[in-house]
Amino acid sequence: MDTTEVIELNQLGRLPYRRIRVRGPSMAPTLADGDVVLVRRGGSPCAGDLVVVSWTARPGQLSIKRAVRPDGDGWFVVGDNERASTDSRELGAAAVHGVIRWRLWPCPQRLTGA
Repeated sequence: MDTTEVIELNQLGRLPYRRIRVRGPSMAPTLADGDVVLVRRGGSPCAGDLVVVSWTARPGQLSIKRAVRPDGDGWFVVGDNERASTDSRELGAAAVHGVIRWRLWPCPQRLTGA
């Protein structure tokens, strides 16, 4: 079982921006377990962006991954830590729910695409 950043689907709420705490090592070294990021719901991701995604194979679960390319009706996404990530290589295209632009804690900084 993979230890991706898991967020319950209802945690994104209805507001355009939402804070999310990262869980797991799949986005290391970019994001670490316990980091807090700011997600903008919706929007159009670009290749290299950090995104909040879901897969039909894992209903109700959201993960944080890096957008690679559009893939059919979704996006091909991967974790930065290849050894600790379950992603599109195993689960196929993902639905993107939001784009991450900022790490708020512990080291605030803008997070841009590749």
